[in-house]
Amino acid sequence: PSHNLGFSGGCNEGARHSSAPLLVFVNSDAVLASGALAALAAVLADESVGLVTASVRLGDRPDRVNAAGNPMHYLGYTWSGGMGDLASEHDVPREVTCVSGATFGVRREVWDQLGGFDDEYFAYGEDVDLSIRAWQAGHTVRFEPAAVSVHHYEFGRNPQKWFLLERGRLINMLTLFEPRTRRYVVPMLAVVEVGSLLVAARQGWAGSKVAAWRWLWDNREYLHERTARVEAARRRPDSEILPRLSAEVLPPPEFGLRVPRVANAVLKSYWTWASARLGAVSTSAGPTQAR
Repeated sequence: PSHNLGFSGGCNEGARHSSAPLLVFVNSDAVLASGALAALAAVLADESVGLVTASVRLGDRPDRVNAAGNPMHYLGYTWSGGMGDLASEHDVPREVTCVSGATFGVRREVWDQLGGFDDEYFAYGEDVDLSIRAWQAGHTVRFEPAAVSVHHYEFGRNPQKWFLLERGRLINMLTLFEPRTRRYVVPMLAVVEVGSLLVAARQGWAGSKVAAWRWLWDNREYLHERTARVEAARRRPDSEILPRLSAEVLPPPEFGLRVPRVANAVLKSYWTWASARLGAVSTSAGPTQAR
């Protein structure tokens, strides 16, 4: 391509040039351990599985987890599930809410059914979007500990990254939920957005947050069209997916981000109330939490 397609566009371009029945996406700074591809392929042999994520390890401490499936909060926040934990603490295959874009596999027909990544994301949030749409389409999302990927990972912060993180999160929030769910989520979202703007101002990235809001306003027609596409493809209602979302924001200590206990208590109480009114159906898996 003549320009940078970003992570989402680059993955889509690579998939278009492949005719393989299975696709595995690996970050450029990740290295697969021996047997990882076979382990991912074995999980995808089960046709109920839509996506499978690897046991992503920290490059400087490969006995510890970078991501063992990622959680998603009901306000769209996501983080690396289990980051910093011993890998031996995550040695059982299980369902997870979202894959880690660092390393995951998908069958070709599922990728085509979902339409791959949405190019508009460029980077950040597209793996969450793909995962939730896989759940909506009737598939499951799995974590496979036998598929090891060593990720030479750095948690960097810069204005462009904050913009992309916030934009991706808000695209997900505004387009992935059913209208009734949005009516319950948006009031708390509005409160948290004001609070997070104050935090962003103190930390020096308020401009990135405002730029994300401005992008959403300037591209509101895209958001409307995308919401309609997501709903048209849906096969599983929100009531079956909402229990997989986290009620609290629990980023790992390595992120250097801390949510006050009182804030999480309010978020959790509100979600307990809202999800009950939305008829959320309990699942055995539940959300994947970080340590």
